[in-house]
Amino acid sequence: MIEQNSIENLKNRIDIVEVIGSYIELKKSGANYKARCPFHGENTPSFVVSPAKQIYHCFGCGAGGDAIKFVMEYEKLTYPEALEKLADDFGIKLTYSKNSFEKRDELKILHQVNLFYKRNLNNTPSAKSYLTQRGVYKSSIEKFEIGYAPSSIETIKYLKENFLSQNDALKCGLLGSDEGGRVYARFIERITFPIFSPNAKIVGFGGRTISNHPAKYINSPQTPFFNKSKLLYGYHLAKESIIKKERIIITEGYLDVVMLHQAGFTESVATLGTALTKEHLPLLRRAEPKVILSYDGDSAGIAAALKASKMLGAMSIEGGVVIFDGGKDPADMVQNGEINELNMLFKEPKPFIPFVIERIAKSYDISNPLQKNKALKEGIEFLKSLPPVFQEEYKEYLSVVLNVDKRVIRFKKERMVKDRGNTKEDLAELSIIKTAALKPEFLDMVLDTVDEDVFITHKRELSLLLKNGQDDPVIGGLLIREEIAELDEDNLRLQLCVLLSSFYKRVLNQIKTKKELGFEQKSFYIRKIQDKLQRLRKGELVEYEKI
Repeated sequence: MIEQNSIENLKNRIDIVEVIGSYIELKKSGANYKARCPFHGENTPSFVVSPAKQIYHCFGCGAGGDAIKFVMEYEKLTYPEALEKLADDFGIKLTYSKNSFEKRDELKILHQVNLFYKRNLNNTPSAKSYLTQRGVYKSSIEKFEIGYAPSSIETIKYLKENFLSQNDALKCGLLGSDEGGRVYARFIERITFPIFSPNAKIVGFGGRTISNHPAKYINSPQTPFFNKSKLLYGYHLAKESIIKKERIIITEGYLDVVMLHQAGFTESVATLGTALTKEHLPLLRRAEPKVILSYDGDSAGIAAALKASKMLGAMSIEGGVVIFDGGKDPADMVQNGEINELNMLFKEPKPFIPFVIERIAKSYDISNPLQKNKALKEGIEFLKSLPPVFQEEYKEYLSVVLNVDKRVIRFKKERMVKDRGNTKEDLAELSIIKTAALKPEFLDMVLDTVDEDVFITHKRELSLLLKNGQDDPVIGGLLIREEIAELDEDNLRLQLCVLLSSFYKRVLNQIKTKKELGFEQKSFYIRKIQDKLQRLRKGELVEYEKI
């Protein structure tokens, strides 16, 4: 963790005009500076930077903050990543707590060993020959810092001769040890691909054998700073293109990324031997790009594409799937000069939801009525995992693919309440809470229209969100549960309308049976509630009002 006094020192030494001026053109306007806002399209400059107050504000879209916030928003970085970037840019040394300092030492050894691997590549003709045969240019080798790990003895010798700690090498996964305590290098006779964090720090390696080892590829093991389920290979090089091109191409392998960048598809990244998971979502959401899954046509590739498509479709993420048939992959197509073909494939991927529906149909013999019925059930279960708007939108698509009457595809209209242990849960209420926690920009919409009284099952969770935000462990638990949907604005509005309709119907019944209310007062409340219900039926949100 970066120490607070170090952060304050950084803030005192950086100048917001200099920071923002390195990204966009600023023009003097009185005591301040003006520019066209980089966060929304505009013709007339409404983005103002105040050197006196060291803040910026856009009068068009409302964006604002200090220099650190600007770098976070512009570069799509986390707070610590923005601090480290600014510190590097301005030559300011940050200080870390003891544990963080130890981690930085471990990261330093990764950098030094990477230099060793890169030198070894130049001295290993067989490794250079393999890369040449795969069509990798020298410029790509330099860009991705590709290297070669020699024998275990040579690596350990290098560590000793350069006074590098074996303990640090063990902690960061460069070395392993057997039951007898014998230390060995994890990467042996492999081409190495350094894996970087989003802010360009080496955190681990991937290795490709050139000696016919049974494990063609291996990655660094899990460490305090290397979690392969959260990282994407090449992201540190691709993030600027991802923002500019508004899309991200996700492949299965290191060489796919290298070759795609070489061909101009610089928005390409790869998962690290694992399927795309929910843990990757923070990276995917940084610039809200269109997500293109670029997977092999073998059974493993299709299974990974299907799993990822189900997740991304349920999350309302835009994008689609490109499957490479005939044993080809993106790297092969680049090497064969099929750049135009690749460009067309990436321009028209199969959207996630149709892809899943078609794959479900292909997994059954739908000429057999029993098999068709199983496919129908699986298709309906998938559609039920989607936001309500998508359920209706793709119901007809499922009926066409399976050749069944659309009327047999039904979804229960009751709100989703289920048992979890001995506790009743309402997934509709939880989806509203989860969405408000993940997307603070929607919190006002929720607070303007509902109160804890509106919720039947999860009053406590809403209260905890308002009190503690995402820091509350109960809310944190909700955020990682896949069965609770995260809603876009339209579906959030729809769920709020459903929730409020149920609430005001209950209130209406209570009003009708209240004997203590006079006829005029009762009539007034009934008209008021009926007006709210009518507006809600039209999809119009109404402000919460305690009656």
